[in-house]
Amino acid sequence: MVEEHGPGILMAAFIIVVGILFNPFAAKAEEFHWGFKKASNGVPPNAGPALESMLDKHGAIYKGKPDEKIAYLTFDNGYENGYTEKILDALKKEEVPATFFLTGHYLKSAAPLVQRMVKEGHGIGNHSYGHPNMANLSEERMEEEWKKFDELLYQTTGVERTVYTRPPEGIFNDDVLRKGNELGYRHIFWSVAFIDWHANKPRGRYYAYNELMNQLHPGALILMHTVSPDNAEALPDFIRDAKKSGYEFRSLDDLVLEYENVNSILR
Repeated sequence: MVEEHGPGILMAAFIIVVGILFNPFAAKAEEFHWGFKKASNGVPPNAGPALESMLDKHGAIYKGKPDEKIAYLTFDNGYENGYTEKILDALKKEEVPATFFLTGHYLKSAAPLVQRMVKEGHGIGNHSYGHPNMANLSEERMEEEWKKFDELLYQTTGVERTVYTRPPEGIFNDDVLRKGNELGYRHIFWSVAFIDWHANKPRGRYYAYNELMNQLHPGALILMHTVSPDNAEALPDFIRDAKKSGYEFRSLDDLVLEYENVNSILR
C-alpha cells in the first residue's frame, strides 16, 4: 500500500491545457491530482485561482496564513514499518501536536500505536478504509469508505468519528469534496511534501531535513510518511530548528478555526 502522492510534488504541476505550465492539478475527465511547484525562500505555494475557488467552496484547506510563522504537522500512515513510535517520541518530547491520516489496514495492524496517538492528544484523520481512488467511486462507495473507517476507529479507540479527511494519493474531484462535506468531513491537503514513501529506498536524515527546511513557509501544512527512517531521524532536528527560526506548531483544529476567522481556544 505504498502511497504515491503525485509527481507534481517534486518539481512542477501537471499540464492540462496548451499554454498553461505549472498548473496545480492534472485532470482526466473530472479527476484532479494534488500537486504544485515546491515552496522556496519562505514563500507559500499557490494552487491557482481555479483550484483555490474549488477548495474554498468546500472549505478544503492546504495552508494557513502567509504572514504568521505557524506550521501544522500531518502524517499519512498506510501501513506500519517500525518508525512511528520514534516519531511519536519526538512529538511528545517537543510538545508538538500532529494529525495522523490512517487507513483501515493501519487501524487493524497497528492498533496500539493508534491508541497511543489518541492518548497523547494527536488527531486522527480519515485516509479512507481501503485506500482507493476516491474520484472513481460512486457517492455510496465514498460514504462506505469514510464510514467504515470511522466504525473501526471507534472500535479501536473509542473516538466516535473523524472530521478531517485526505484522499489517497491526493486524487479527488468536486464530487468527492462535496460528498465529504455532506457527511461532515473537511478535506485537508498540504503545502509541503517530498518523496518519502519508498520504504525500501531511504535517502538519509539530511535529505528529509533539508526538504522540510527548504520548503518551510508561514502557514505550512506539512505532509510526511512514516514508512522510511528518514523522517523519523530528521523530525527532532527539524522541529527544534523550525522553532529556533520563530515557528510555532499548532493543530489542524487551530488551522480550521483560523480559516473560519474564529479566535482559537487553543491559544
